[in-house]
Amino acid sequence: MLSEYSPATRKFLNLTLPPLAVSPKLYHPVSITLAIAAGLAIAWLPLKSAVLLVGGVIFLILALINPTLSLYILIPIIPFSSLLALPAGGFKIGLMEVVVVLALATGLLKIVTSRHLTGRPFKLKTGPLLWPFVVLLGGVSLSWLNALSVGASLIETVKWVEMFVLYLFILNLFPARHIKWLVLVFIATGMAQALLGLYQFIYKVGPEGFLLFNGTFLRAYGTFAQPNPYAGYLGLLLPLVLSLTVWGFGQIRESGKNPKLAPLPHNLSQKIFKQFGRLLKAGLFGLPLGLLLAALFASQSRGAWLGFTAAGVVTLVVRSKKSALIVATLALIGASVGLTGSFDLGTQTGAADPDNAYTAVIQRLADTITALNVTDVATTPVTDANFATLERLAHWQAAREMWRDNPWLGVGFGNYAVIYPAYAVGRWLDPLGHAHNYLLNVGAETGLIGITAYLIFWIFTFGLLWVIVQRSDGFNQAVAAGGMGIIVHLHIHNLVDNLYVQGMYLHIAIILGLVSVIYQYDKKSRTTEKTGESFVFYH
Repeated sequence: MLSEYSPATRKFLNLTLPPLAVSPKLYHPVSITLAIAAGLAIAWLPLKSAVLLVGGVIFLILALINPTLSLYILIPIIPFSSLLALPAGGFKIGLMEVVVVLALATGLLKIVTSRHLTGRPFKLKTGPLLWPFVVLLGGVSLSWLNALSVGASLIETVKWVEMFVLYLFILNLFPARHIKWLVLVFIATGMAQALLGLYQFIYKVGPEGFLLFNGTFLRAYGTFAQPNPYAGYLGLLLPLVLSLTVWGFGQIRESGKNPKLAPLPHNLSQKIFKQFGRLLKAGLFGLPLGLLLAALFASQSRGAWLGFTAAGVVTLVVRSKKSALIVATLALIGASVGLTGSFDLGTQTGAADPDNAYTAVIQRLADTITALNVTDVATTPVTDANFATLERLAHWQAAREMWRDNPWLGVGFGNYAVIYPAYAVGRWLDPLGHAHNYLLNVGAETGLIGITAYLIFWIFTFGLLWVIVQRSDGFNQAVAAGGMGIIVHLHIHNLVDNLYVQGMYLHIAIILGLVSVIYQYDKKSRTTEKTGESFVFYH
């Protein structure tokens, strides 16, 4: 039947679920009718809607041909997800959810039709994180037995189901040779967010409450409405960019040493041109890192600073002993500079200049340490300096009380805000959506069973990343080391916040999917080496 059609028509019809018999007599009339209907719709709709319709149809066709194209669109959408969503019966549905559903639907279609297209059944890969995901979902789902709001539990559980399914989608359909292109999309999106944040920081574009340093600058918040989740997003990119930057500079250094990679020029002009090219490459590797670091500082998020410090150290240390030595040296220099600066603060005129940016940053850290020593949140006087920290302490105390009253199954996954009024401390009546400490939040909502499942999942994931870093080299190792740093930042920052918001959980799922693809590649590569087969990849 399909032999009666042109090659292009056959390729399109093969995308449908078999067996779908289409009569050649119907093909042309239906095509003409659809073309006329599309033309009328485009002519009738406003220009903006018409462009979106045409673009959407084109993207849908491309996604049917190659479902992984949805990932390249999903990554830039994630930081803008709150701006592209509409409320719908307690849920928020936006472009991010549409793209995720499209990716999964086209991916499933490709899997189902694989035998029809290739003559071979599709071999589903479960990957190394299948059972950790199952344990996690099983552990947190038990807390539904205590949930006051099933809707809230459903919303929170769906996040992890989305992560699991997206992970399987990447593992089964995304080719290892394309990882570098997806990483470039990550970096480009991060640079766009960094530039937006620096614009807000310098030109003071945003709420008056975000003003810094006596009104000189303003806390950067990007498209996240708040500085802390914005800084969290940057922190979930910075370790990857840092690792790739170190790898990139290493590549430049090696190309300069290896005559086969970088032949010596025969005259001075060629030598200057070659040196300029190396400097340009170094700048291209260093520019994203510099922008992201500047934007992280502009956010003034202490949790993100702490998270990236730990993540940066881990990222560099796991790459090599030499990197570990460099990190230790830099840490010693930083500690010395910090101590010297603290002495300067008190010896200039007897008091520190409050308008000085360095003094302001040190004071923010000092205020945090002072507030953490508070013994009674309800009766402690609130000031501008300790407001944010006292608010967190109040929510930590409420989470502990919830967990104490429901030790095994918690109050229900996603039900922290629902139950919070019964545990509110003093003047802190606004539940804020979460406990500002994800471990306490999981303990309060899912109890000992849920938090144990959560820890098992991430301990296993961290071990997997360690194995990948040790077995890989080159670009693959850089991505895996960056992934390990991202997971470290996630958990350190989550001690004072919750980064599973505004699509960042899908960002994490994509990272887990990519490193698992690398794991599968390394496993296949070792197998082919043993059998003497050829298996080519990039480094």
